[in-house]
Amino acid sequence: MHKEKFLLVTALSFVSFIPARAQEAPNAPQASTAAENKELFDRIIANQKKSDAALDLYERTERVEVRKISGEPHSAEAKITRVVPAGTGMVKIPIGPDGKAADAEMYRSALEKLEHALELVASGDRSQRDGLEKYAKRKKDRTDLIDATRNAFLYTFVEREPRGGLMLSKYSMLPNPAYKPTTRTTAIFAKVHGFVWIDEDSGQLARVEGEVTEDISLGLFLAKVYKGSHFMQEHYEMAPGLWLPSFSQYDFDGRKFFSSFSIHERTFYSNYRYIGPPKEALVTIRAELGKTSPAVTDP
Repeated sequence: MHKEKFLLVTALSFVSFIPARAQEAPNAPQASTAAENKELFDRIIANQKKSDAALDLYERTERVEVRKISGEPHSAEAKITRVVPAGTGMVKIPIGPDGKAADAEMYRSALEKLEHALELVASGDRSQRDGLEKYAKRKKDRTDLIDATRNAFLYTFVEREPRGGLMLSKYSMLPNPAYKPTTRTTAIFAKVHGFVWIDEDSGQLARVEGEVTEDISLGLFLAKVYKGSHFMQEHYEMAPGLWLPSFSQYDFDGRKFFSSFSIHERTFYSNYRYIGPPKEALVTIRAELGKTSPAVTDP
């Protein structure tokens, strides 16, 4: 189910980033011109691409809570990891609730493996070429998916809502009937509706919440996600001008072949820290290991 889950989560994580056209509700407090809306959402897509790219430069802590039973928080199993970008993907190192290593020996071993992976990428080792190409393709697919949402949805202004010291603009999100999907992933967009919250001053996406309105077939129709499945994600400013995920929740129910499945996950993202591309990250990890860091020459 992992591939189908990745496909669905990827699509639903991006459905709200770039509206095709924002419309004003009848009682909207202030009208916006088409040109103003285009400018706003052009800023949103540019900022979202910037934030997405930053995930390859910032390490973070993730607390993932997997619930065995929907709606029963006490049935959750939590896993906390330090997530470090390594050039060909993310390396996840288990840590304790206090953010420290639960087992010092295992933690050091994981850091040494990360050091080796970063060294191979930073030095341009040929063994990493395939991994780099696959990761670059995944990133391009994500960027293409963001661009596709320009035409996939119609948005209608609903109201202003406060969040902390900000006033967010809430929009309803409905599929654009004129949109023609070009891939199986973008075809998912026609079966989702929900709401998005935008900070118009910064041109950033603050929150998205959506629901599956029709059963979604995945994996050449061998798997299906049922109507009523729900997702949401929140973003906050983690560094000046950089908004990154702080929380996400996925509640999917469906079947694969003849077996039912449920995905009920909550993920909390915290402790973002710039670690840089592989060459810079390698210096940081070696310092943690108490090692000197010889220069890595360009390949």
